[in-house]
Amino acid sequence: VQLQASGGGLVQPGDSLRLTCAASGSISRSSVAWFRQTPGKERSFVAAIRWRNSFPDYAEAVKGRFTMSRDNAKNTAILQMNNLKPEDTAVYYCASSVMSTTSPRTTTWSSWGQGTLLTVSS
Repeated sequence: VQLQASGGGLVQPGDSLRLTCAASGSISRSSVAWFRQTPGKERSFVAAIRWRNSFPDYAEAVKGRFTMSRDNAKNTAILQMNNLKPEDTAVYYCASSVMSTTSPRTTTWSSWGQGTLLTVSS
């Protein structure tokens, strides 16, 4: 399954934005995650949801502001981001795993899409 993240852009602090992860095939039995990366830093965990569509897990930095969901019928995963902050600026990647997992480790996730850049700046 190939993944493609989209929806990034330039927004102001406090704005909202929605990222979409589109899969080329079925992800109904795949866990899906969002990670982000800034220059010179390692890719860091943002959110993940198991294939059973249980409650997502979130990084502390985004709890209460970001909401992850999935639509298995459309083979997509959504990251709704509210109250964006400059520190949310990063390239956002989606990833999938055939395991039922919400692991924050990048090595857990076997398929990765190209990222989409989010810039939060006034």
